[in-house]
Amino acid sequence: SARQIENLINAELGPLKLEGASFNVEIEKKEFNKWSKDGCDSIKFLVSLNKGSSKGEIHKISSGGELSRLMLALNLVIAKSINKKTLIFDEVDTGISGRVAEAVASRLESLSKDQQVLVVTHLPQVAAKGANHYTASKKLYQDGICTIVNKLSQSDRVEEIAKMISGKIITDEARKLSNKLLKIN
Repeated sequence: SARQIENLINAELGPLKLEGASFNVEIEKKEFNKWSKDGCDSIKFLVSLNKGSSKGEIHKISSGGELSRLMLALNLVIAKSINKKTLIFDEVDTGISGRVAEAVASRLESLSKDQQVLVVTHLPQVAAKGANHYTASKKLYQDGICTIVNKLSQSDRVEEIAKMISGKIITDEARKLSNKLLKIN
């Protein structure tokens, strides 16, 4: 099973712009006196991020962007083996931009064909791939804070993606690019 998972995850790394990366599962048998309800094996997920580089534990050698993409690859593989569920990705695109953001957006879109996918993002390439677009904001009341979620109309969506591109002051160029991103998808 470990080799099968390795192969499936490694197949996802190229499309996520981790072409030189390699994922491995290391299984070590625990000493008998260390067996527990969690099993008799110790399992580590290792990765080499560049061709020829040494392997290390994912959480120790990966940057934020690499870790996000490795976790997405893992989720893409796992999602194919579970019953239909809703998957929530909170800023899975952390530490990436440009063509890598486009690659992550495409993989998330692919995943959404088999599962319901909710993505919290600040990247226009990712937001534009969604079938629906919502904004979340917080409102302060006397007795606490309330999170408000609103579904955006198509015109509001253009404005929101333009805001992601240009910031507080939305330019005509940002609106044009927003429209282009939405038409591509």
